[in-house]
Amino acid sequence: MSRKIENIRNIGIIAHIDAGKTTVTERMLFYSGAKHRAGEVDKGTTTTDDDAEEQDRGITIYSACVTFDWKDVHVNLLDTPGHVDFTAEVERCLRVLDGAVVVFSSREGVEAQSETVWRQADRYNVPRIAFINKLDREGANFESVVKEIEDRLEGNPIPIQIPVGEGPPHVDNPFRGIIDLIEMKFLEFDQATDGRTINSSDVPEDMLASALMYRDAMVESLCNYSDEMMELALEEETIGNDLIRKVIREATLARQIQPLVCGSALHFIGVQLVLDAVAAYLPSPLDRPPVEGEDPKKSDKKSAKKSDKKLTRKPEVKEPFCGLVFKLIPAKTGDIAWIRVYSGELKANTRVLNVTQDKKDNASQLWQIHATKRDRDGQVDGVQTGDIVGVIGMRHAVTGDTVTDAKAPILLESIEFPETVMSMAIEPESSAERKKLEETLSMLRRQDPTIQVKSGDTGQTLISGMGELHLEVIKNRLLRDFNLKVKFHKPQVSYRESVERAVEVVGECNRMVGGEQLFARVKARIEPFDGGAIPVVVLTQLPPDKLTGDLHEIVLDEFKTCGQSGGCIAGFPLMKLKITLLDAEMGEEGSTDTAFRIATNDAFQKGLDQGGHVLLEPIMRLDITTPEEYMGDFVGDLNQRRAIIARTDQRGSLSMIEAHAPLRELFGYSSAMRSLSQGRAGCSMEPLEYSAAPADVRKTYEFD
Repeated sequence: MSRKIENIRNIGIIAHIDAGKTTVTERMLFYSGAKHRAGEVDKGTTTTDDDAEEQDRGITIYSACVTFDWKDVHVNLLDTPGHVDFTAEVERCLRVLDGAVVVFSSREGVEAQSETVWRQADRYNVPRIAFINKLDREGANFESVVKEIEDRLEGNPIPIQIPVGEGPPHVDNPFRGIIDLIEMKFLEFDQATDGRTINSSDVPEDMLASALMYRDAMVESLCNYSDEMMELALEEETIGNDLIRKVIREATLARQIQPLVCGSALHFIGVQLVLDAVAAYLPSPLDRPPVEGEDPKKSDKKSAKKSDKKLTRKPEVKEPFCGLVFKLIPAKTGDIAWIRVYSGELKANTRVLNVTQDKKDNASQLWQIHATKRDRDGQVDGVQTGDIVGVIGMRHAVTGDTVTDAKAPILLESIEFPETVMSMAIEPESSAERKKLEETLSMLRRQDPTIQVKSGDTGQTLISGMGELHLEVIKNRLLRDFNLKVKFHKPQVSYRESVERAVEVVGECNRMVGGEQLFARVKARIEPFDGGAIPVVVLTQLPPDKLTGDLHEIVLDEFKTCGQSGGCIAGFPLMKLKITLLDAEMGEEGSTDTAFRIATNDAFQKGLDQGGHVLLEPIMRLDITTPEEYMGDFVGDLNQRRAIIARTDQRGSLSMIEAHAPLRELFGYSSAMRSLSQGRAGCSMEPLEYSAAPADVRKTYEFD
């Protein structure tokens, strides 16, 4: 499967739910010739939403990969979910992609999950194109969405196209085509040929002034990124279209701008131009910087200290093979591991080193991926730098593992997933069902790392997930796909514990263990602290002469282990906690590893007891879009749910509400929302933060 690396585009389609991602993907497959007929989300005939649950609900749940050629470019495209409960699918895809197309609905604009995926793309330094979709919808507003991308996302969108008209056919000025601001041409898409035929003509007279204004703004913005363009502009010389495209590409790759295109994917308008923009402006693997990783050979395993030495792999075939496992599709005949190849080449029936697990593995078969399955005609003998491939035969691989040539190992950064916010208890009807349940949950966890499983003493198994929909999908899979006989309990909120105030404590070990006198003393400060993505932060202020390097690392390591063990009231995971090692004392003898582990545990428990106990509950960000006449009803309902109204906006006849509310008050909210608005409102929610729970919740768990 040898291709020119400069002609490969590894891209993702990311957006809020219902912005039209899957429809965009379907049209791309259709226009590229990979499909003879475009599928429809509402009919359950799309390529990437091939799971029964996805087809029933009309939403994307699992990321899917499709490959196709557009002109001289080969595209590996990942279609991702838009619902926040499945944001881990977006996370893992953006980790391995080179570029992204962010889709916005021209009616709803920037929504909650739009902000989430934009931040994720920022975190992984992914260049992107913005596509304003659904311009033929009632309430479409192109200019408003452009401004929201600037204001709410802090983006720098540069429109290179503008719509001619907005809204459906029955409005005064309906959406009927696109003006290409680079070529200054009016493009109409022939509906009789499903948009395959594009008619190009001069810009309509009534749109000429607006088009010239937008083109001047585009050129003026681009001059900020090109001295050559600036000089030509100052000398009032003609700026050629090739130079404009060159500057757009360079500024996009540097993540300084986001070229903005528009259309209506459902009605076959503008998707070919999105593909042209992908080919012209998004990076190939060669345009991305070399990947960085640690040298596993240089790590100090005794102290569990990672090496400071950084290794790199250039995106070149002559480099040693290096890849990252970013998804697993479980199967009884053998899991399929999705791997992004960063350097070198991988051939079928070869042995590779799983650096993360420190185990050898077999890459028995290599397959091109089609949706979430192997492409029937896609088995290949080898893949090279820049490819995304499905590998069968890897027994040890899990999501986030680095696989390399055994002679030249490198450990890449893994993939971090968000914390779960909701749990559900299930009980098998018999011991035989319990064994089947354990095997099934193990399989599901390989596919979805955000699923957490904990077995209780009562015979119940606790499953934690990202939200109500996530748990509902898991439940349906257990019943429908695996035919398990299990009883489900009502979902519960996943709380957290922390301390109320800062305390300094001293932990001691002065005891006989196994006939040996052990001694160690550890002083630490334990305090509330918001460490962002890190729930428990461990720092040290210990003078260098107090402990040997090994013992110092052991104390820090033990504090980290204690931080993962849970609180001492209800056993919920700890978070918003900082532990600082201040001092330590050794004896003349008996100050062993064991002694310092005991002393560290003692200090930690004293810190939790003396620091006061705080129960933290998850707060959700709720984004509601409702007709204006229901605005008051929603505000009243939200106040009863202990919500704080953070922002309200008006867009045409629609009101937008952003509220922050405790998750425990939002169970079944989608049904309440439909009742309040006669089914005319829409909402989405995402985790925002954890904050102190009220007194009635604290009493439930005996915190008071």
